[in-house]
Amino acid sequence: MKKILLLGNGAREHSIAETFLRSPQKPEIFVVGKTKNPGLAKIATDYLLADVCDKEAIREFANKVKPDFAFVGPEAPIAYGITDMLLEIGIKSASPLQTVGRLESSKSFTRNLLEKYAIDGNPKFKVFFAEDGMMEFLQSLEGNFVVKADGLKGGKGVKVSGDHLADTAEGFSYAKECLLECGKVVIEEKLIGQEFSLMSFCDGENTKDMPAVQDHKRAFEGDKGPNTGGMGTYSCENHSLPFLTESDLIKASDITRLVAKALKQETQSHFKGVMYGGFIAVKDGVRLIEYNARFGDPEAMNVLPLLKSDFVEICESIIIGDLNNVKIEFENKATVCKYAVPNGYPDTAVKGEKIEVGKMPDGVKVYFGSVDEKEDGLYLAGSRAVAVVGIGDDLASAEKLAEEGVNLIKGPVFHRKDIGTVELIEKRVEMMKEIRGIR
Repeated sequence: MKKILLLGNGAREHSIAETFLRSPQKPEIFVVGKTKNPGLAKIATDYLLADVCDKEAIREFANKVKPDFAFVGPEAPIAYGITDMLLEIGIKSASPLQTVGRLESSKSFTRNLLEKYAIDGNPKFKVFFAEDGMMEFLQSLEGNFVVKADGLKGGKGVKVSGDHLADTAEGFSYAKECLLECGKVVIEEKLIGQEFSLMSFCDGENTKDMPAVQDHKRAFEGDKGPNTGGMGTYSCENHSLPFLTESDLIKASDITRLVAKALKQETQSHFKGVMYGGFIAVKDGVRLIEYNARFGDPEAMNVLPLLKSDFVEICESIIIGDLNNVKIEFENKATVCKYAVPNGYPDTAVKGEKIEVGKMPDGVKVYFGSVDEKEDGLYLAGSRAVAVVGIGDDLASAEKLAEEGVNLIKGPVFHRKDIGTVELIEKRVEMMKEIRGIR
């Protein structure tokens, strides 16, 4: 029986563990997480309560368990070198080493990599190590700019003109903050279009794409309110999105394939794991917003329930560099994920309040996130609490199921009712038609 060491304790990791369990190889899952996720607790053979960046605790646990391989859910352990430490004790991971994990942990590394290897997809950008020239570059972007902190900031390090920054003076001020904290800052042009996620399995040489997904970062309906880790996502039965052309997906896929090769050339190390491209469809094609070095949350919960292939076999093929010889198939179904989050989320989220999760209808999956399980039930822990995924033959039926399911979660929580709805998607389709001059 295969043993898998899984790092992380969120809804994403709950869906990853469930997907491993569907493997005909029936593996045992050993979890390391800071809190006890009630979904993972039911799946895990053993569960170590520890920080996912605690090298000593993870080393000791891994030496005891002796897993066949490890899989890392969140970004921090990759950036902190946990996969490197595991390799030192003979445990390989279907997640990247620290050097290639810079694809996510350093915005400047990724922008410079694309530029150096002439990979099309960068916006206008500059990396600054000091204030000199910063204001001039901001002004040259004529009010359409993005300021990016260089390190990991839990999805909160990117600020956009018009959304978070009122003018170049505010942009300059935030850029100075980033300089102080990270030693460098990336300033780039603001791209106008529709964002989408394309996650790909990667063995360092070969890439295989998953269905495209669209995330909703804003807390409130109509894309209003503060940015969050992601309020929900949808994917379509044709594995594309209503506003994308076939050439958009081909372009995004090509960028990822070329980046994998460039990473190997630049670092002499293979990227092994999930390469998750955040792209944007613009007037004249596709640009790269950023890369992540792991599954997205919530995006994992859209694609993994549709995976027909053996996830254990996929991970093993990633590790040995044999991804091209594995058939990877996803069901032709649509999915809609809606997160139930605590009232006040993201800025003043309530904690310690009890919630109840009702019996879900067929076609609905539930993944537990930031909740504490006590003897008398589930309590909110302050972040995205429960992800509800509707799976249907088309988007309308998937959305209806997700909405029905998320309404069965009772307590001081809210969700975005508009995710996956015809009205919201039509607005996005119309926007892209206008941008691209399609009548």
